[in-house]
Amino acid sequence: MSPRGVAVPDARERLFAAAERVVARGGPGALTSRAVTEEAGCSKGLLHAHFAGGLDEFVAELVLDRFARTAALAAKLPMRAGEDTVAANLTEVATALFTSTGPAVSGLALTRPGSALRFRDAMAAGAPGFTAVQEAVTTYLRAEQRLGRFDGRLDAEALALALVGTVHHLLMTSHPGTPDPAAQIRRLVTALTGGGPHITDQ
Repeated sequence: MSPRGVAVPDARERLFAAAERVVARGGPGALTSRAVTEEAGCSKGLLHAHFAGGLDEFVAELVLDRFARTAALAAKLPMRAGEDTVAANLTEVATALFTSTGPAVSGLALTRPGSALRFRDAMAAGAPGFTAVQEAVTTYLRAEQRLGRFDGRLDAEALALALVGTVHHLLMTSHPGTPDPAAQIRRLVTALTGGGPHITDQ
């Protein structure tokens, strides 16, 4: 346990990671300021010291941080045009939304009205999220079309919307007992790319 008054390196990430573990074990209802700080092994006041708005601000910032990470990964996708396969590249970015946010973490903002409002306001102000990922996927697909690795007759923007929109749906609806979202994403990518060797195996 970190003593009171002692700076905690990378406190935000330490608290974020602790919250993810708490939610993974007990679901959104298990998340309290006390549960997070106990899991992080730090003083009870650390969360409020870094998040003046309390648990609502903390939850919103956690979800925003995880979406920003995925958007940063997606931003690198266009540079991968011509590498690996189209299907593999799309699958990696889509599944990253589950590894960096996950259904349980994404659902946190929905369980707390205060967090949901902060999250929506941040998105409206331009915080990176699904739109940034969609734009990156669109740019990537158009680059692959120029290289001849992806059917140029297809609407890249519409396909990007279909992929990102489906991932959003899965994030909001997946819970224990539902079909594996990773498997569903792979099926969707196969359908969107046509699954043919001229597209995915070049």
